[in-house]
Amino acid sequence: MTMIEHPSRYSRLAQLGLIGLTALLSGCERAVLNPAGDIALQQRDLIYVSTGIMLLVVVPVIIMVCWFAWQYRASNKSANFDPKFHHSTALELGIWSIPLLIIITIGAMTWSSTHLLDPFRRLDRIAPGQPTDPNVAPMVVQVVSMDWKWLFIYPEQNIAAVNELVLPVDREVRFDITSTNMMNTFYAPTLAGMIYAMPGMRSQLHAVLNRPGEYEGMSANYSGAGFSHMRFQLKGVDQAGFDQWVRQVQATGTPLTTPDYLTLEQPTERHPVTLYSAAPNGLFDRIVNRCVAPGTTCISEQMSHTGHTMMPSSPHAGPAQGETGPATSAPLPPSSEHALQNAPAHAEAQR
Repeated sequence: MTMIEHPSRYSRLAQLGLIGLTALLSGCERAVLNPAGDIALQQRDLIYVSTGIMLLVVVPVIIMVCWFAWQYRASNKSANFDPKFHHSTALELGIWSIPLLIIITIGAMTWSSTHLLDPFRRLDRIAPGQPTDPNVAPMVVQVVSMDWKWLFIYPEQNIAAVNELVLPVDREVRFDITSTNMMNTFYAPTLAGMIYAMPGMRSQLHAVLNRPGEYEGMSANYSGAGFSHMRFQLKGVDQAGFDQWVRQVQATGTPLTTPDYLTLEQPTERHPVTLYSAAPNGLFDRIVNRCVAPGTTCISEQMSHTGHTMMPSSPHAGPAQGETGPATSAPLPPSSEHALQNAPAHAEAQR
């Protein structure tokens, strides 16, 4: 009886493993290998090229392993066996030169693509054959990672949304990214690669969505109990559809006040999509400077009091003084455009 049950059990396990593998591969096909944005498209092409180059070593090695095993099998009495063989210059050149050339090639590709796809760098093109207009500024979306949800602030449209990101297609977007508490990663596979979201710091990503549709984004960095459901909807629409969505949010949403934000900041799981018709002025900068709550001292002020130079995310950073209250801070230096906005370690300890 035992001999009959085991094969059946293993067969079921194999079927379950095959189903899981198929699901994973189908997810890769939908997102990473079938991108809707030009940055993700270039990253996918880089994966293809790198894999193809590495296969130049892998495939011949597999073929030679099989050939050597067959050629020098015990039953092949005609195989030439030389027990004194210890060196071949031609063989050594082949063994070392080919992998070395591949490493150099992949290294050069990595170096060039690292600069070309720098997330802080403005896009050179919207799509293949469609360069960006340097006179048109990218649309700004401020991304805040929370426990365990995503807050998207549209400062130009003065709206905000939780767990829903709507973008116009063929429009360059600059994402300013931070976190309220835990380190996370902002990752929309069909749009671009993952970027870390860290408390007290501001990262950046330039990207574009080229194809309308509904996609999914997530955090790819474990951050606690609600991490598995820390996902958001990514929707690509044309410019007219985006303008209509903005008007809908302004008409049907509720204003996001500072008390509402402080409540939203508390950990929740499976948070529903929530739309806000307005957001406090400079909210994102106060989140970066850890001073959203009234009466809290901003990191930028702490740095100025200690005589250090602070690089705030914008000239609006400062303490919360009502919904649209003024703030004091120096503007961002041009030299720091491609650097993270670092907060001091002692500020984190005081939180």
